[in-house]
Amino acid sequence: MTWDELTRPFQFEFFRNGLLVATIAGALCGLIGVYVVLRGMSYIGHGLSHAIFGGFAASGLVGVNLFLGAGVWGLASALMVTTVTRKRAIGSDAAIGVITTASFALGLALIQLYGSPGRNADAALFGNVLGVATDDVWIVLGVAVFAAAVVFLRYRALLYATFDPEVADATGHRTGRIDALLMLVLAASILATMRVMGVTLIAAAVVVPAATARMLTHSFARMLALSTAIGAASGFVGMNLSYHLDVASGPTIVLTGSAFFALAFLATSLPRLTGVSGRGPSGTATLPR
Repeated sequence: MTWDELTRPFQFEFFRNGLLVATIAGALCGLIGVYVVLRGMSYIGHGLSHAIFGGFAASGLVGVNLFLGAGVWGLASALMVTTVTRKRAIGSDAAIGVITTASFALGLALIQLYGSPGRNADAALFGNVLGVATDDVWIVLGVAVFAAAVVFLRYRALLYATFDPEVADATGHRTGRIDALLMLVLAASILATMRVMGVTLIAAAVVVPAATARMLTHSFARMLALSTAIGAASGFVGMNLSYHLDVASGPTIVLTGSAFFALAFLATSLPRLTGVSGRGPSGTATLPR
């Protein structure tokens, strides 16, 4: 393949917008995914995307702005999950399954009864990265900056709340407020990136980069950086591959991230398979730093 063929898609504005959104969205999902994976809540990305879809349907029915209504609905669902998990002897996976699946089912029922609220809901369900406009780029960038600022400014509090909530409370960090803040960032991130991945694939975009980074490092700070970089690379490479292979962008981005995961798995497993002494980063559960 010649250089001209490789750079040809950059001539089109729709591709440039899609590439920017996919890259930024990948980095955003990779950053937030670290906290999701380390808290053992990998299912929440999948669950919240379904809950937010329910918000789309309800917002269209009552005449509220689709994205605003869906965002509020998603945040309410996330806070409900954390509240139920904290106050009842129910695992987070069970709470996520009950609350978010019920929300998704409600959305489907409303659409069947009253019709689709518009093309935005269809894009939220299946993803439409090549249909994004310049405004969409700025929205995803704004959410990414917000998420990065929260992680930077509340780094220590988020670290304690993730690994040792009792220490967080003892040092004056209210875990309830920290969890609510994290759920706000997660809901905003999923809402902003659903246009790229769609409901069916958003969980992979959140979990795969963080799971890949976890195999490569012992350090929490390095895991944040690696997961963000892997997510961005998955979005950038996946978008280019989708154009040249004529395959939908969402699945291609997820498959690219999965390829990075497979490479990391092989790289960290090879020393043990060949009898080399020592353990890779995946051999320990300790991370905080």
